[in-house]
Amino acid sequence: MGVFSRFKDIVSSNMNALLDRAEDPEKLIRLMVREMEETLVELKSSCAKSMADRKNLDREYAAVDADLHRWNDRAEMAVERGRDDLAREALQERNAFQHREETLKEEMDYLDTAIMQTREDITRLEEKLAGAREKQRLLVQRHVRASERTRTGRTLTKVDSSDVMLRFDKFENHIEQLEAEAELSAPSPQLRGAEGEFAQMEKEDSIEAELARMKAKRQQPADEENSGR
Repeated sequence: MGVFSRFKDIVSSNMNALLDRAEDPEKLIRLMVREMEETLVELKSSCAKSMADRKNLDREYAAVDADLHRWNDRAEMAVERGRDDLAREALQERNAFQHREETLKEEMDYLDTAIMQTREDITRLEEKLAGAREKQRLLVQRHVRASERTRTGRTLTKVDSSDVMLRFDKFENHIEQLEAEAELSAPSPQLRGAEGEFAQMEKEDSIEAELARMKAKRQQPADEENSGR
């Protein structure tokens, strides 16, 4: 397939429709971008060749035009000197160069049109390629986001699995058991209040007993003195 045929196929293609129907849009867009890049290189190469040919035609046209004027001058000189035979030959040469000049002018006009059209095609293809590259970038981003969502979904699935939840339940039951044991081992508020009262009573009894011993000790000498009398 020629470069211009591929260019027409690329430009006339509906990229969105092709991607929507594709089983692997990323692969398709990569192929499309590569095809556009290769076609763009060929178009630019073709345009450069046409421009080079156009310059060659310019040089050839200038040389032919110079020959045309030289033979025309010779024909006039031959006529002035009465050499009709030489004038006829000079006119024949002039006419040949004139015909060649007309042919070159047609080729130059054709190349001018071709170069202008190719430049327009290059511009259109560059725009199409820019759009394709942007779609490729968006597809890659979508693929990355989809992969991240997939990984996140798998992680959540693992977290939601029965084995994981069972381990959490066992751990929670263990904590609840430890809390219950701690609560049972701690004295109740009422018990703590009773202990305080008993401790206060025991303290008071100890003081009373000590006071009684002190009184008894002081009373003992007085009783001995009375008994001695």
